[in-house]
Amino acid sequence: MAIVESGREAYGRSRPVQCRKDRIVPDAMRGSGEIASEAEVRHGLSVTLPRLWRYGFVLSRQRDWADDLVQQTCLRALERHGQFQPGSRIDHWLFAILNSVWLNEVRARRVRFGQGTVEAETSLEVDGARETEAKVLAGQVMRLASDLPEAQRAAVFLAYVEGLTYREVAAVLDVPVGTVMSRLAAARAKLADRMSDGAAK
Repeated sequence: MAIVESGREAYGRSRPVQCRKDRIVPDAMRGSGEIASEAEVRHGLSVTLPRLWRYGFVLSRQRDWADDLVQQTCLRALERHGQFQPGSRIDHWLFAILNSVWLNEVRARRVRFGQGTVEAETSLEVDGARETEAKVLAGQVMRLASDLPEAQRAAVFLAYVEGLTYREVAAVLDVPVGTVMSRLAAARAKLADRMSDGAAK
């Protein structure tokens, strides 16, 4: 449970942390992102927490809900650490877990409350995990994409903020590569229209 409790300081509003990979990433994680033990999965979680929270916020657009998604992702990853395949990327595996947690939560809430929409927030909290320019760009991209449909927001975040390839995005979202490409194409078209409308005004 320690990883979950300390995680709130890592991705919460009050105390963003600087994730210095040269200090806190063990040798087994360098380069390839391989994880060989539960301890390293736990450590991988602590390193990836800010990015997980940001993805949770992109999906839910609510800070408290993003907190819950990350908590559940941490618990599920620790419970299922044996399912992680050495040689694959820990961050991609964790994104896939969070995406699954999100989909299950959405289905459950739809059953309980109907088809209500999630209230959008206008800003994206930027953590200290990236260089300043990259963080600013990520915030700008996601602010522009904040009104896109959920599926397009997720694809935009993973592809353009996290830098995943189309194939990697497809693996995280558990959809065909062609679906990812169509979602990104639709998102780009909407963003282009939005930017042109803004310029015209």
